[in-house]
Amino acid sequence: MTFTVLYPEKLYADDSVERRIYGEDVTLVVRDTQALAELSDADCAAADGLMILRQSVQAADLARFTKLRCVVRMGVGYDKIDRKAAAARQVVVCNVPDYGTTEVADHAIALAMALRRGLLLHHDWQRQPQGAPWKAVFDPLIRRTGSLTFGVIGQGRIGTAAMLRAKALGYRVVFFDPYRPNGAELAIGVARAATLDELLRQTDTLSIHAPLTPETHGMIDARALALLPRGAVVVNTARGPIIDIAALAAALKSGHLSGVGLDVIPVEPPADPLPELVRAYRAREAWTEGRLIITPHSAFHTPEAWDDIRSKGAETMRAFIGGAPQNVIAPEDF
Repeated sequence: MTFTVLYPEKLYADDSVERRIYGEDVTLVVRDTQALAELSDADCAAADGLMILRQSVQAADLARFTKLRCVVRMGVGYDKIDRKAAAARQVVVCNVPDYGTTEVADHAIALAMALRRGLLLHHDWQRQPQGAPWKAVFDPLIRRTGSLTFGVIGQGRIGTAAMLRAKALGYRVVFFDPYRPNGAELAIGVARAATLDELLRQTDTLSIHAPLTPETHGMIDARALALLPRGAVVVNTARGPIIDIAALAAALKSGHLSGVGLDVIPVEPPADPLPELVRAYRAREAWTEGRLIITPHSAFHTPEAWDDIRSKGAETMRAFIGGAPQNVIAPEDF
């Protein structure tokens, strides 16, 4: 029986890789749309499998896919897919958890180190039109890694990779993840906090590596940020809504935080009315200069990662077609 896989986003110049992985028994349909609503009814009705990168999949979208059996999110996060609606229609949801792991971990460490070594502070100071004294900036942001605790929320693949990198740089490393089994910390030689509050109270540099769920949405709010030691740095390469961005701006502006590095924000791309943090960053207000880095959800990006998205995504769908699904997101994981 023929299985039809629909790619609603044209991501690559050709489909040679996909055709090699799927084989002759799979019909491949590629469209170039910005949203599923732009697809024709015929395309939706014909699709057994759906490959998603940037687009969202909501209940109204799923209702148009009368034959749909599997959705593969060509990435790690799956918060753009209405998993309750998919489960109700008996549609299997999979992701691609093993791409971009090293890139995102590297990006998180790069943000932390650029801030903690004062690279941006000195860069912004030295490029002033009137010049600046040729000397080091004395600031709470700049600290020896060996004197600091690197705290991680989420000990998944990326969180673990980030912790190993931080450990190699001399940080004391501790994580919080209530879903990891006892002893997970012993396997990689780090410490573990029993609660989020316990983690925050001892963390000088916080790096977030948790999925966006109802539990993690808004997890890092004003109360949580206040628990961090004064002068702490916060880095987020996971999902924007995990942090209350208004509270983050207030904590940076007040000096409670000495630096912030973000690859993600709650609304992407940023839209009016802009959050205070983004507005001030673009305006180069003094309290952001040298202390705030924002990158456009690009932590995953390398040519190698783009190749992995392509091949590993197709392999995940092929595994479902072959009757041995992999990387399945449990229906109860809402």
